[in-house]
Parts: sequence; C-alpha cells; structure tokens
Amino acid sequence: MYRMISAMTHATNSPLNTIGGPTVFVVDDDISVRESLELLIGSAGWRPVLFDSAQAFLAGTPIAGPSCLVLDVNMPDLNGLDLQSMITQSGSRTPIIFVSGFGDVPMTVKALKGGALDFLTKPIDAEALLEAIQSALARSQVLIRDEEELMRLQRSYDALTPREREVMSRVAKGLLNKQVAFELDISEITVKAHRGQVMRKMSARSLPDLVNMAAKLRIEDGREVH
Repeated sequence: MYRMISAMTHATNSPLNTIGGPTVFVVDDDISVRESLELLIGSAGWRPVLFDSAQAFLAGTPIAGPSCLVLDVNMPDLNGLDLQSMITQSGSRTPIIFVSGFGDVPMTVKALKGGALDFLTKPIDAEALLEAIQSALARSQVLIRDEEELMRLQRSYDALTPREREVMSRVAKGLLNKQVAFELDISEITVKAHRGQVMRKMSARSLPDLVNMAAKLRIEDGREVH
C-alpha cells in the first residue's frame, strides 16, 4: 500500500497540472493499489486512468496530450516488462515509471535499459512517486512538442520542389553555392535562387537553422532517410 503522506499536493502548483490535461495511466492488478493511486494522482491535479491488466491497457483508447504510465512489474499473463517492450516496439514514447513489491537489481536494470524513467519499490513514499510523475509528464510534454515540430518541418519539406530538396541537402552538408551548382549542373545564380526559396519555405532563420532542420528530417541527397 502507498503511504499517503502530507506531500499529496506536492505537484499541484505545476503548470502541467490542469484539469483535462496531463493523464497518468496506472496499470496494476491490485485494486487497493489502484484506488490509492487514483486518490493520490487526483489530489495532485492530474487525471488518473486505471487498468487492472496489461491487456486492458492495450485495448484502451489512446488519449492525446501529455501522459505517463505508472506500471506494476509483476502481473499475471502479461507482465510489466513485457508491456514495456510492446509499447516501445509500437513506437510510443510514453514515459514509464515502474513500481514493484519485488524489485531486484536485474529487473531494475532491464526496466531502465528499456527506457523506463524510474523504478520504485513498494511501499512507495507518495512524494517520491509524485516527483517521478512530474518529471515524466514534463518529458512527455517535450516529446509532444518535438513531434509537432517534426511534423511541421515535414510539411514544409514536402512543399519544396525536387530541385529545392536537392539544393537543401547539399547546402545542409556544407557545400558552397558553386559546389552545389557543379554537382547539379546548374548556374550559381540558380542555386542562390533555390536556396532563398528553401530558406523561406522552411522558415529557416540562418544556415545553422537549416542544417538542424535537415538533421531532424534525416535528409541525404534530397531524400529522407527512414
């Protein structure tokens, strides 16, 4: 059981704690633990969504916005480590906080190597859990912003002409205008014109900014690398 100490409202002043905003998923087969966590998470200003098994979580409807997962390790049928692996393989980057009453070093190492943000053993001090959740939600918010920025960059890149993409990839690799002109067999003036269009369409403020965009899009020779 979780110790409901005075730190229950430790995180309530955070900008992440808005009604209908951050969601904390809880997957634990112990109903008493789920009920305790529901109270703790709700008191901190977040929205708890509870599941009694890994299978139930997988069957749940995705929720948009910052979120994290408080996940019990030892559950029947599909355990927490297996669920973590499935989540990772699906491409989801939801931050995971593991909880367990039977934690050991190999299990902890495996969870953390798998990308878990934290591993806490039961009984868990409420303040420690709230701090872990706060950190996880902050990371989730950053990941969402990064994904939105990548989608914006992709839309801008898709709006470039094939020639503009060729110019962008070479400029991003550090080639001078005359070198780009030589490689593409066009005039340097034409390269400058395409380069200007690229900077405008990509909303790049400078050459380093454009280089950073190309790196995020993983562009080589005018082609995206997946």
